[in-house]
Amino acid sequence: MVKSLERIGANKVVLALSAARMGDAVGNSILFVIIPLYVAKLPAPWFPLPETVRAGLLISLYGLVNALLQPFAGAMADRLNRRKVFIQGGLILMGLSTFGYVFASRFTDILVLRILQGVGLAFTVTASMAIMAISTEKKTRGGAMGVFSTSRMLGLSAGPLLGGYLYDNFGFNASFYAGTAFVVIGIVLVQLWIKEVRVPVSTTIEKSAFKVIDRKLLTPGIVGAGIAIFIMAAAFSMITPLEKQFNIRLNESAFDFAIAFSAVMFSRLLFQIPVGRLSDRLGRKPLIIAGLILMAPVTGLLGEAGTTLQLIGLRVVQGIGSAGIAAPAMALAADLSKAGGEGRQMSITTMGFGLGISVGPLLAGVLAVFSWRLPFIIVGIMLLAGVWVIHRYVPETVVRRRDR
Repeated sequence: MVKSLERIGANKVVLALSAARMGDAVGNSILFVIIPLYVAKLPAPWFPLPETVRAGLLISLYGLVNALLQPFAGAMADRLNRRKVFIQGGLILMGLSTFGYVFASRFTDILVLRILQGVGLAFTVTASMAIMAISTEKKTRGGAMGVFSTSRMLGLSAGPLLGGYLYDNFGFNASFYAGTAFVVIGIVLVQLWIKEVRVPVSTTIEKSAFKVIDRKLLTPGIVGAGIAIFIMAAAFSMITPLEKQFNIRLNESAFDFAIAFSAVMFSRLLFQIPVGRLSDRLGRKPLIIAGLILMAPVTGLLGEAGTTLQLIGLRVVQGIGSAGIAAPAMALAADLSKAGGEGRQMSITTMGFGLGISVGPLLAGVLAVFSWRLPFIIVGIMLLAGVWVIHRYVPETVVRRRDR
């Protein structure tokens, strides 16, 4: 079993980091279906905005803070040549801020807590991806990224289901306690299983002035991979602030919506590792482009769903498309990263994800005020635009292998 996993790139470091990230992913994603409902409960005298806009703002702020801080977190990790301490520090901050929801009494309280969660995630994700880039080999990197992404998706898919169930049966606080507990599990697993990873840095990089953003590291391939992940994340996260509206339109419960939300993650679970392995053989670009093309029409059709079953079906196809984007794009960025710059370069892809889960919900929350279908159409067009960007600017890093 271990040898089989190692053949697809899942060495001990990858497996340990994947297990640890799964724990904190569950804890974080429990809040996905809780926050829009919590927003409706708490007074917001300083924010007299429509409910969908407030929910979108709250969800987006987390991703925005996370995205904006990731280049700084990556630069710090590269400069200090330490990664584990950043993962642990970020997880501790995330755990404390998740527990803080129990004591929130106003919208502004959870606004501050979401900012702290975003700060914690920025340090955790960039350090994790830097370790993945350092600890994997190019010939099996797609498979390794598939394992890592699958483990994280397992956590992200289980979290909303657990959150919806706990809310329906026990109320808000049970969800917050559970979220905190799973983040603590992630902290323990990182401490026990992850060793500090250091790399020999070239003299030029080591002695250069500290730069959060080094233009020499922002190659078209790295930026293009980040754009693909950005659009993908916007597409699958955009329904979050519209939970209450979906529940009313489809006559469904919070748990029903959680199933539909998690359907993306579950379908990615099935396809992420095979797609990652396929990118090691066929190349990264074809799969990224195929994923974007597949996601475009089904995203546009989300606003047409008339039943929960239809919504779940569309979300499943979204998940298959996102599987074609995530692992190949992260593997491509790792292929192109330079020694001593992994933190900053891999932070472009993780920043893309953070911006995606920030812009998607905010865009949906604002546009839905004018037209229910408009946000889904706009993001569908963005996905098609991403196809052109990848085709035009992103290089291929894999030489195809042919079986003889």
